[in-house]
Amino acid sequence: MARRRGNSEGCIYQRKDGNWRVQLRLQGQRLSFSGKSRRECQEWLKKTISLIDNGLNYVSTTITVSEYLNNWLAITKTSVRASTWSHYDQLCRTYIFPHLGKSKLKDLRPDTIQLFYSRLLKKDVGEYTINKIHILLHSALEQAVKTGLVNRNAADAAIPPRPHPREIQFLDESQVSQMLLAARGSRMETILHLAVATGMRQMEILGLKWTDLDWVKQILRIERQLEHSDSETVRFTPPKTKLGKRTISLGDQTIEVLQRWNDKQNEERKAAGENWKEYGLIFTSRVGTPVYYRNLLRDFKLLLQKAGLPEIRFHDLRHTAASLMLNHDIPVIVVSRRLGHAKASITLDVYGHLIPSMQTEVAQKIDDLITPVAISMAPNGTEMAPEIHQKE
Repeated sequence: MARRRGNSEGCIYQRKDGNWRVQLRLQGQRLSFSGKSRRECQEWLKKTISLIDNGLNYVSTTITVSEYLNNWLAITKTSVRASTWSHYDQLCRTYIFPHLGKSKLKDLRPDTIQLFYSRLLKKDVGEYTINKIHILLHSALEQAVKTGLVNRNAADAAIPPRPHPREIQFLDESQVSQMLLAARGSRMETILHLAVATGMRQMEILGLKWTDLDWVKQILRIERQLEHSDSETVRFTPPKTKLGKRTISLGDQTIEVLQRWNDKQNEERKAAGENWKEYGLIFTSRVGTPVYYRNLLRDFKLLLQKAGLPEIRFHDLRHTAASLMLNHDIPVIVVSRRLGHAKASITLDVYGHLIPSMQTEVAQKIDDLITPVAISMAPNGTEMAPEIHQKE
């Protein structure tokens, strides 16, 4: 059949197999679409012309989601923390690329993304992870809108599942003692002791240097954290919050544990000889390099198994420290400063339920305050002492 024009734009014609095809030239390049009816091709043509009027260019019609996100990751790498970028990269390669990677960027629709989230949920991917994926996609597509690759952010109308609050896990006093006894004499002893004694974050602990410790005043300054990275490059970044830079007082026992570790590290330094790499860090490998966080987590889990304790995350030691302080009447503001929270309200929001209930004591005090007391008058008009009714 002869080719026929549709809407004076592009070229619509019927193929020998009965299907219809439309072609359109954009920036000297040919765009094409096949459909089962002429009407379907006309709708595609109308939509494409509208996209061109809104800034669609040829590159954006051919680039796939994976191609675009790889470019976006390369650009983003210089503007975010290495740990954040590494997390973005992992989310892309583990979840987004296998499901959406081959799709054309211009064809990405809200319902496509919504279906993607549903499939992840069916595969038991956590709600927290899906929300992280949504944040990544939204940010990347927002940049695509700004650069004219697409005319709308498809993630705007997609709704990620609401993450359920994670249940806080922590060890009680007897379990802490059990853990530290199991770690005694090992390379984990000092790290675990310091984690429970201070409530510091994992990467803050791994970023500590000996110059941060004042042996005489028994204080520890948190100035930095080790950057989360799978590369061999050692980098440090500021603490997570403004109040993350803080000073923590240490007890006598903690100082003794640190002294023993300092002696042991000096022995390892001598044994390593020229292989030792000096970073001045408190916690190192046997050759002076920073402790790799994945190795720490592996050793931590093995130690918990050895001690017969429930499996928890290393971060739960921070929750453990908070619960120990709050359950022993340490003021919330002091706990907040020690943990490095931006506000005391954050400490209350996260750990308020751990504060021991004083409802019984409060109820009794209120009763004592509001109980009416009868005052008798003496014959001469002076007040007599109030009657005190003893409980039988």
